[in-house]
Amino acid sequence: MAAPQPVAVAALDGLRQSVSGEVIAPGDPVYDEARTLFNAMIDRRPAVIVQCESAADVAAAIRFGREHDLEIAVRGGGHSVAGLATTDGGLVIDLRRMHAVTVDPEDRTARIGGGATMSHLDRATEPFGLATTGGRASTTGVGGFTLGGGSGWLERKFGLACDNLIAAELVTAEGTEIHVDAEAHPELFWALHGGGGNFGVATSLTLRLHPLAAASVAMLIFPAARGAEVLPVYRDVLASAPDEMGGGFIYLTGPPEDFMPEHLVDQAVALVLLTYAGPEAELRGAAGPLLGLGHEAEVIMGLPYAELQCMFDDPPGLRNYWSAEYLDALPSEAVDAFCDRAESMIVPSNSQHILFPMGGALARDDSDYPLPWRSAQWAVHPFGIWSDMADDERGRQWVRDVRSAVEPWSLGMTYLNFIGLEGPERVVAGFGAANYRRLAAVKKQYDPDNVFRRNHNVRPG
Repeated sequence: MAAPQPVAVAALDGLRQSVSGEVIAPGDPVYDEARTLFNAMIDRRPAVIVQCESAADVAAAIRFGREHDLEIAVRGGGHSVAGLATTDGGLVIDLRRMHAVTVDPEDRTARIGGGATMSHLDRATEPFGLATTGGRASTTGVGGFTLGGGSGWLERKFGLACDNLIAAELVTAEGTEIHVDAEAHPELFWALHGGGGNFGVATSLTLRLHPLAAASVAMLIFPAARGAEVLPVYRDVLASAPDEMGGGFIYLTGPPEDFMPEHLVDQAVALVLLTYAGPEAELRGAAGPLLGLGHEAEVIMGLPYAELQCMFDDPPGLRNYWSAEYLDALPSEAVDAFCDRAESMIVPSNSQHILFPMGGALARDDSDYPLPWRSAQWAVHPFGIWSDMADDERGRQWVRDVRSAVEPWSLGMTYLNFIGLEGPERVVAGFGAANYRRLAAVKKQYDPDNVFRRNHNVRPG
């Protein structure tokens, strides 16, 4: 890969003097570490990385990037499967030093730095018995997750993360710091509820918190061959389950853990995952029919929500390719189509063939936020993760084949945080055509030059 065009030493020296954070350029000892993302398939070389410590640093970095005609990327958690948190030859605004979380237990709110991860948020709220919907991995960045919608284990109970967004501090494409809420910049506030990082750099978010006295989880393990038998029961249980219950039906490679029978290690297994915003006894009651199907192994326990959030963390440095389809129903034919694609996933690997239940608070929400997929009943999420570059094409094809298999039941809408770069039509499908036009108008007002284009891009109207 070609090396980035260097930025003049004098210009970098000036940038260093104008920010309190660190400015990193090619050749610096920490450059390779600073540019590395979660997805090992991404290997880009920015011309400069600014590890910001304040909103003023972010503003200075934006102005520098524009003055020197550098493409700007914004990095929070760095989990974007398409590598949108970096750029070749451009400038990366790295927010990871801005990870403070301040909890107000009386107002039940948290003010969260733009570089905070789910672990920062969950560990800060846990001592107060409070939580809000977070991502399904503790290393996910709160900012990109929330601005893109925010789907997680608690969404059936507390809604999406963006449903709980009260306010944001934003630095615009002009390098101006603004406060955004329902009264200040209301149209921009609407756009931040799912419109992603198109409109500025969020240096902090304020989220609504909810009481959560207990959490619990159940994992029931079956041989993959029983998946088509078990999934209809899971479907029917979730159809009448309380909002507290979430989880997923997941095909994956049996890991070498103590709870996994030896004969299923490194083999494809079907995992019934149940998460519950409440105690273990209530989970067992709601899960009734699933507990009598003759699973071969189980883990059922109560645990802190912050620990639940860490249970399915994948290590960085693996190769990732994901996508998603949102279904309006799961008839027997859809069950068969989903299950038939399980054995063709990369085994053994970290890949997961996932079906998430929707409904609950998602379906009842009457907001007009640009997230049309929230009306779906089920979400199919082929989550390809492997280590060997030789598996790249096979992994990508598996993801595409899963999408094709369930397309007859798809709403034609998708959650953009779950997909890579799949073309402008898929971006429109993530918002809906009318919402996209409205977002484009907001984009024209706040970023008419499309400075923030390293994202699922909404072009200025």
